[in-house]
Amino acid sequence: MRKTWSIALAIAILAAGAAAAAPAGAAPEASRETVKWGPCPADAAAPGLECSTIKVPLDYDDPGGKRIDIAISRLASKNPGQRRGVLLTNPGGPSAGLKFPADLRTAKMPQAVLDSYDLIGFDPRGMAHSTPVTCDLTPEQSAVGNVPPYARDAADVAKRAEQSKAIARHCATSKSAWMLPHVSTANTARDMDSIRAALGEKKISFAGYSWGTHLGAVYTTLYPQRSDRIMLDSNVGPDGWDYANDRLYAQGFDDRFPDFAKFAAAGSATYGLGSTPEQITAKYFDLAARLDKAPVRDIDGPTFRMLTYGFLFSDAGMPLVAKIWQALDKDQPLPPLGPGEVPGVENLVSGRYYMICNDSRWPGSVGTYQRTVAIDRLRHPMFGAAGANVQPCAFWSAPADPPVRVGDRGPSTVLMLQNQRDAATPLAGAEKLRRAFGDRARMVTVDAGGHGVYPYVGNKCADTAATTFLLTGQRPKHDLACAAEPR
Repeated sequence: MRKTWSIALAIAILAAGAAAAAPAGAAPEASRETVKWGPCPADAAAPGLECSTIKVPLDYDDPGGKRIDIAISRLASKNPGQRRGVLLTNPGGPSAGLKFPADLRTAKMPQAVLDSYDLIGFDPRGMAHSTPVTCDLTPEQSAVGNVPPYARDAADVAKRAEQSKAIARHCATSKSAWMLPHVSTANTARDMDSIRAALGEKKISFAGYSWGTHLGAVYTTLYPQRSDRIMLDSNVGPDGWDYANDRLYAQGFDDRFPDFAKFAAAGSATYGLGSTPEQITAKYFDLAARLDKAPVRDIDGPTFRMLTYGFLFSDAGMPLVAKIWQALDKDQPLPPLGPGEVPGVENLVSGRYYMICNDSRWPGSVGTYQRTVAIDRLRHPMFGAAGANVQPCAFWSAPADPPVRVGDRGPSTVLMLQNQRDAATPLAGAEKLRRAFGDRARMVTVDAGGHGVYPYVGNKCADTAATTFLLTGQRPKHDLACAAEPR
């Protein structure tokens, strides 16, 4: 069972109206603390990166009450004459973001952007070096990450429901359950404003990716007049990570898989999986059906589908997917799939449950999930029965606060970036967010696959639009479609 858990863990690792006055819970400017920068924790250390911790209210409705830690980092501009402010960053997840400014530098964020801003990272409340939460999960419970397993039938949904009930119960009774009502995207956005106040900034710019796009959308909805330049890359819908968002994974897989089919067909001499995209697609269904009946090397049908999905978040994962398929097809040893036991994974998974389950109401009836799984298995046979499957959020206590409604009130200072074929945050969700923002946003869509646009894809059209926005505040006059470019 340890090998099966290690494989699952590899998958888990891979993935209010606006008002001019500050909303309730805003950080009081006069009482802000002084940030003292120093060395970063070992797991976030990087050249030039400094770290600190600030105190924020656990409950922003009770600002004088209990306080918790938020760990922050800074990659300071080395060009004081060019520096214009701070750029808060978030890598998505929800996950730790303390090292993310350095990661953006490594990913070749343009030097002009690094000169223009202090890049600020932070661990969201409940996660990593901020005051952490736990659900006291077993390794097996921690191994299922963002996406539940593919449900082959109603019995699989019922089995997953029992597992999800146990996880929700663990979270509700854990030693950090006192934080449970207060870990949410809205409160994380309020923490961002506390960071802004602690840094002495009147406004902040923001670069958020994946779930971080929802965080940025919520921040600029709660604090429109404190939002400078808001760049959102690989976007979830306006309602954030709810059940509808989970079901979109099926569309994301459908959008992305043809890229892999073309890759594997072009490499038919190497992988032997088929010489046309149609043959590669047929091989997917053949392997899934065979593994449903008889697992090979601890890989069953649901795990095979999840491995294929998770490793297609970037083009760099395609050779590994092809090698996995090849090994399973011929009953050969599997290639290395990634890390085994990873420090902090229990907190990562627990923190995600706290955040997403508090943000919205999920259906509570197991029968509802059995019906939607059956529907999505037919509509999206490749992956629909995974995205529609049940999560612990179905058995969660009611959210503490109503969700923030993202809308079109506020300054037009949002730039959205989106790949056309993103398995994790499909274009369909981004288009919903774009409509919700109205004229507040412009969207740059790239004819590319994978999760993450800037500076990851290397598309000159999209990179120019993003860099120009961050440096000058200028957005395209209209939504922009960027053609595919050779890589």
